[in-house]
Amino acid sequence: MEVEVKLRLANSTAHQSLSSVLSPFLRQTHFQHNIFFDGAVSELTSHRAVLRLRFYGEDPQTAERCVLSLKAKAVLVDGVSRVEEDEEDMDPFVGREIWANPNLIGSIESRILRRVRDEFEVKEESGYVCLGGFKNVRGVYEWKELELELDETLFDFGTLYEIECESAEPDKAKEMIEELLKENGILYSCSKMSKFAIFRSGELPLF
Repeated sequence: MEVEVKLRLANSTAHQSLSSVLSPFLRQTHFQHNIFFDGAVSELTSHRAVLRLRFYGEDPQTAERCVLSLKAKAVLVDGVSRVEEDEEDMDPFVGREIWANPNLIGSIESRILRRVRDEFEVKEESGYVCLGGFKNVRGVYEWKELELELDETLFDFGTLYEIECESAEPDKAKEMIEELLKENGILYSCSKMSKFAIFRSGELPLF
């Protein structure tokens, strides 16, 4: 179970302000390309499951790292997300092959893809589809005892700004982050939808 604090920042100004405040604590910046897949008749999403390939690098065609993940039964309440998550690294070449031909999901050897085949029973005759995806620029910061992830997510229909923090004590982490935001006059609200849900909706939710 992945448990994360997710707070939405009001706009690019809020994102830039927080980035400046946290700049002494920056450890790395990731350029992520997120690509999603489903069965042709929504076998995964109908069971609240999400299959994602994430390529790390400015260009997914030359990315040197690719991570495959399966998420299920996500719940997001008061800015705290809880979701069942399984991840494994995948050869980026294989990831790009799946992106080009999603039906390879039915035959490639992978612990997660075996789970997809066994648990969701996508029919061979209907196969798999690529749902598309979005780009994310993530700054990773080590602040106090927390690892903060500051996201700028670029959808075709707009840009979302968020701060996330995975924690075994989400209420404590949320309180610390909210105090930081308030002290610096940074406008925020509790995130109400996952990035995938926003992507599927085709529009940014109201702030």
